[in-house]
Amino acid sequence: MTLRLVWPAWALAAVLVPLLALTVAGWWRARRGGDAAGAWVRRGGMVLAAAGIGLAPAVPAATTRLETNAEVFFVVDRTGSMAAEDYDGARPRLEGVRHDLVALMEALPGARYSVIAFDSQASRQLPLTSDARAVRSWAETLRQEITRYSAGSSIQRPRATLTEALTGAARRNPGDVRLVFFLSDGEDTHGDHPDAPGAPGSYGDLAGLIDAGAVLGYGTSAGGRMRSYDGTDATGPGTDAPYIVDQTQPGAPPAVSRIDEPALRRLAGQLGVPYAHRVAPSPVNDLVAGIDVERLAADGRREVRTYRDVYWPAAVVLAALVAAEAYAQADRWRRLRLSEAA
Repeated sequence: MTLRLVWPAWALAAVLVPLLALTVAGWWRARRGGDAAGAWVRRGGMVLAAAGIGLAPAVPAATTRLETNAEVFFVVDRTGSMAAEDYDGARPRLEGVRHDLVALMEALPGARYSVIAFDSQASRQLPLTSDARAVRSWAETLRQEITRYSAGSSIQRPRATLTEALTGAARRNPGDVRLVFFLSDGEDTHGDHPDAPGAPGSYGDLAGLIDAGAVLGYGTSAGGRMRSYDGTDATGPGTDAPYIVDQTQPGAPPAVSRIDEPALRRLAGQLGVPYAHRVAPSPVNDLVAGIDVERLAADGRREVRTYRDVYWPAAVVLAALVAAEAYAQADRWRRLRLSEAA
């Protein structure tokens, strides 16, 4: 139960306390004078009933959970190199991406989420949605690109798609908070490698559209080999499919993919977010530590609770006492008229 106060507390006290003191004084004088004090008890009850109405007690009737104003964009690398077996020992890097994507979503509840994936091309896999189950399902079915269609790796590939998503979101909801999490190994086998923040293909011009986030890097400097994938369950990580080979080397040995941390750190600097190297499943608390979800949720977009007023019993009591007082005064006036007539 809560009190919603019809007037400020000081105003209620200023009006009702003197009235209650007056009824107490009247009752005391009536008792000392040998008169009936019942009328003053009734009047004191009227003051207390009025106080009950003025306090406006209420109980929760319903709670509506509203979304926060956070928009979370996940940019996910699913090129063949993300199948390299050097995560958490000899697990594929995409296993770490699946874990972190779901963990980040759970650490930012109530937001709206969007997924942009890139391999030989970039595409928006999920538009902004508050359906966390859709994001989880997408993560669970995340696979590397089909090997025969691979066009090399480049972290510059999703730039245009991310730019379009961020500018569109900023235009539709300029007051919202936008977070970007970029999950990749940073490997560049396509030749796109801008160095300066303002260079062509740089992400630097997106920094003003991003409030927080992180770049997450996967892989090791020693690198790992990658199973080929043809789109069936019989190929890819965890199967006996042949390893992807490096045709540029004599004898075409299995290709080895290595994380490019300088490229990932440079990307993080351009986006204005921190970089984190992810080598095994671990909590993402540090990645969202600087993001005040409670503040976002309290910015006019939080749980809204409605109340049902329960001052009606006091109103019933007050109505009954007022009726009794009116009857007593009418009777007193009638008797006074009769005494004057006699």
